[in-house]
Amino acid sequence: MNIMRVGGLTAIAAGARLLSGFLVIKLVSIFSGPEGVAKLGQFMSLMALLVVFAGGGVGPGVVKYVAEYRENSGQLKSFLNTSTLFTLVASCLMAVAVLCFGEPLSAWLFGDLDYLSLIWIVAFAQIFVAFHNLVVAIINGMMDIRRLAIIHVAGAALGLTITALLGFYFRLYGALLAFILGQAALILISFPLFRKSRNFDWRFFYPKFDSGNFKRLSKFTLMTLTSALLAPVVQIAVRNHLAQEFSWEETGYWQSVSKVSEAYLLFLTMAINVYYLPKLSAITDPDRFKAELINAYRYLMPAVILSALAIYVLRDYVTLFLFTGDFAAANSLYAPQLIGDVIKIASFVLSYIMLAKALTFTFFLSELAFSAMYVGWVWVLTERYGLIGAMYAFIVNYVIYLLFTCVVATSVLKKMRYGKS
Repeated sequence: MNIMRVGGLTAIAAGARLLSGFLVIKLVSIFSGPEGVAKLGQFMSLMALLVVFAGGGVGPGVVKYVAEYRENSGQLKSFLNTSTLFTLVASCLMAVAVLCFGEPLSAWLFGDLDYLSLIWIVAFAQIFVAFHNLVVAIINGMMDIRRLAIIHVAGAALGLTITALLGFYFRLYGALLAFILGQAALILISFPLFRKSRNFDWRFFYPKFDSGNFKRLSKFTLMTLTSALLAPVVQIAVRNHLAQEFSWEETGYWQSVSKVSEAYLLFLTMAINVYYLPKLSAITDPDRFKAELINAYRYLMPAVILSALAIYVLRDYVTLFLFTGDFAAANSLYAPQLIGDVIKIASFVLSYIMLAKALTFTFFLSELAFSAMYVGWVWVLTERYGLIGAMYAFIVNYVIYLLFTCVVATSVLKKMRYGKS
């Protein structure tokens, strides 16, 4: 299966997820305006953080090693047994942690305890999300893209239904609750679909410890959890800074443009994750490896450039359609954000080399460094340029990150060629 077919299937899946996600944002923007959207962003960051921590961050590792072991049933079963145990233990520990620290979390994110009950629900819901993510990672590693797309489309339809019902009856609280329950319910779709696959085996899910597999998963846990922890924490820190320097309303403008950016890039990032992570993991020949990278840029860069131009030209309509007229002030923020998006995708293609080749130490240090740099750039540039400085910070940080990933890619290719010779 080539990148074009994968891109088509992931586009369908991404479109379904976007429709579901933007219904939530649209409802919140109507109910609560820019301030509500900003607070929704805080809640979504919390969910993103807890969901990845719940499963121990094994997703990328499962994708990589399932892709490598899928022709060796013994290795594959042993690896997935350890992955199941890893996921079970991590999600139970996370449930206990969230229940114990629910009040401080609510106060940190929202400044009050109005949403404490939702955080308690998250504590239990993330267990189901963790096992859904494990199943999806297995399917991804087996390159069953068609089944993966069906899961995402069906999951989005389920999420839309739950959001429409709870949002109608319980307004903002209902929309946030639907966001939690919709993700937890995905296991009701992913597992039955995988159960029908010829690759399915009940023995994959017997929890069993193996020290070698545990070490392999631990490397990816460090990489995944570093990224998963830093991304939401950085977003929360930036929102808090913007709210203090400006207001929650202006933070909502920044949040709305950021969400539009995440939305259209989802089509591309899903294709990169679904296709290139297992593909690059399995390739050992340097020439084939280089050809795959060139192929990625050939298709992905024109797509992101054209998408960014279309969003910029239609920004007034996009804002009005996805949000409300109260968000009109956000339109001035699109240009630098979209420039940053193009640079971001260029760097993402190369950054996946670190995951595919398990460059744990390099990935860990780079995530720490560039997350800290981004927050620093936001502080410096917002003080100088105002709210739009946060978008300038996005550009500057990804330009530097792109240069870094170019160095990493060059180094990996040299090592592959040297090993081959």
